Amino acid sequence: MSAVLEAPAMDLLRFATAGSVDDGKSTLIGRLLYDTKTIFEDQLAAVEQVSKQRGDEYTNLALLTDGLRAEREQGITIDVAYRYFATPRRKFIIADTPGHIQYTRNMVTGASTADLALILVDARKGLVEQSRRHAFLCSLLRVPHLVLCVNKMDLVDYDREVFDRIAQEFTTFAAKLDAPDLTVIPISALQGDNIVTRSPKMPWYDGPSLLHHLEHVHIASDRNLVDVRFPVQYVIRPQSSDFPDYRGYAGQVASGVLKPGDEVMVLPSGFTSRITAIDTPTGPVDEAFPPMSVTLRLADEIDIARGDLICRPNNAPAVAQDIEALICWMDETRPMRVGGKYAIKHTTRNARAIVRSLNYRLDINTLHRDEAASELGLNEIGRVKLRTTVPLLADQYRRNRTTGGFVVIDEQTNRTVGAGMIIEAS
Repeated sequence: MSAVLEAPAMDLLRFATAGSVDDGKSTLIGRLLYDTKTIFEDQLAAVEQVSKQRGDEYTNLALLTDGLRAEREQGITIDVAYRYFATPRRKFIIADTPGHIQYTRNMVTGASTADLALILVDARKGLVEQSRRHAFLCSLLRVPHLVLCVNKMDLVDYDREVFDRIAQEFTTFAAKLDAPDLTVIPISALQGDNIVTRSPKMPWYDGPSLLHHLEHVHIASDRNLVDVRFPVQYVIRPQSSDFPDYRGYAGQVASGVLKPGDEVMVLPSGFTSRITAIDTPTGPVDEAFPPMSVTLRLADEIDIARGDLICRPNNAPAVAQDIEALICWMDETRPMRVGGKYAIKHTTRNARAIVRSLNYRLDINTLHRDEAASELGLNEIGRVKLRTTVPLLADQYRRNRTTGGFVVIDEQTNRTVGAGMIIEAS
């Protein structure tokens, strides 16, 4: 049996947390880490000590995730913090993103690779502007699963009417977005209600606890297993006399399923061949699928280099230099302007690009399109037309988040200044 089957991709769930300031994101993550016994005793002791120094009457679990000193002192999250924990059913990577409006770029970074987004709302405040903003960003980034956690239910006496009102309001708003799967759960992160187990304090709620939902949400079908996309990262040439004929092409499967014997095409050259073997560090396998990292061996000697892409002959991405995309601008020093020249990193391919036009700047609070805008500042999102120096091998972002996304780099500073989602490539 293939070694692949021992660790299927669905064993790992990436999820991002979002919400307004003080909605309890860090406390919720701390509660998950604490209740799943993922923290060490010395970590807990340190948190208890800091809690006492701050004058808290309880162990402040939010301190488990607020790792930066500035965050601890201010009691807020100001950067994306990645945390890891596991249960017997699944492994998890959490991206704890800031709630402040000035950190929209951090939210985009955290949600861009997430399978699920967890949006917190304070039961006392209900939906606020940030709640809608984060829901819209998750929709824009094609996060397939949304969970709305109505937090601090203990502060509204576990009132069902409060929960139902917020749930209805959010469901109505989400219907305008591209949110294929939405779940709403009433919780108290501080008290642990409905986090790991169902709470007896809310007998009117008959849904799953948060952890149960995270463990069982079906994400295997979210992967694109139809369009074969294999960006070549590295060419492995003969290294010794023991393997004089070995030549392989290493990379990570972006989408689709690859098997020995499959006919494939290499872009941008257009040459075709067949897969003779698929190698992994533990030996050859019978198939490869996302997000596996493998080495492909082909029947024919073709000139293939880093940045090329292997696909099916009758199912290829666009080979395009004219790109239309939504870009979230992340540079706080210089705005993006029409005529600006930047470096583009798309899968394993590098190019240079010029901004040909800015169609509109999008107000993510009102969804208003400002067609008179001439630049994008920090945290702003706009629809842009780019012309690249070499063709990108691209899909629409809505179809493939890997081959449909790219980053924009300032060539002078080598800083990442933008993240793009391809709408059209021609």
